[in-house]
Amino acid sequence: MDNIAHKILVLSGKGGVGKSTVAVNFAVWLSMQGKKVGLLDIDIHGPSVPTLLKVEDKNVREKAGKIDPVSYSDNLKIMSIGFLLPGDDSPVIWRGPMKHNLIKQFTSDVDWGRLDFLVIDCPPGTGDEALSIVQTVPNADGAIVVTTPQQLSVIDVKKCISFCRQLHLPVLGVIENMSGFVCPVCKSKTEIFKSHGGQQIAEKFNIPFLGKIPIDGSVVSACDSGEPIIQFDKQSHIAESFNSAFVPLLKKDNHFHLEKEVKVQ
Repeated sequence: MDNIAHKILVLSGKGGVGKSTVAVNFAVWLSMQGKKVGLLDIDIHGPSVPTLLKVEDKNVREKAGKIDPVSYSDNLKIMSIGFLLPGDDSPVIWRGPMKHNLIKQFTSDVDWGRLDFLVIDCPPGTGDEALSIVQTVPNADGAIVVTTPQQLSVIDVKKCISFCRQLHLPVLGVIENMSGFVCPVCKSKTEIFKSHGGQQIAEKFNIPFLGKIPIDGSVVSACDSGEPIIQFDKQSHIAESFNSAFVPLLKKDNHFHLEKEVKVQ
């Protein structure tokens, strides 16, 4: 962990909000900016990162007593329990202590090398996995919180932000995913969910609102192809939405403090 400059968690209080999609696009986007990036998937019961990047058939190896992560590109390495399961239909039926031990192993025994960023894709909620990763990586820069606009999601995401504050984990900002539907023909936008939940959360907790990501069928096509939309269709409006949401996290001298030096032991 001392060889990694910045560690950012991607959290949500509720499942199905597109958190893994945001995490994967953020990690790939960082790598496209020339950053050395690691993507750690700690969703033990539903690891989706290998599928989203179409590397589920890859195997991790042991090297000098350490776990060698899977390389997606020259600038991006990935680790997930999905690489260790015998098949994509194999469930992980574990209690809390076993999950904690695996997360501890992922943070101590994976040979990430020197990284600019480690993006950690957490499972939904505020249970064992989220608590374990915050305790295991106490010097994390903070968390990106993903929500959808409707109140059903907002209620759970508020709990997630309170969780971060109780554990003294800074919240770097909120991304509102599935924010309206853009017609592929006429390009007009329809607000399917009437409530602007992401902005409401940001205002309530006085944290940055990073932006809105609309519903778009091309994201599904990109996910199915194993190439994130930020890379699959760089000129699309949804790729631009992701880009606008991610840019503030790299701005120098802003309140995220993401320009500290890498410490190498």
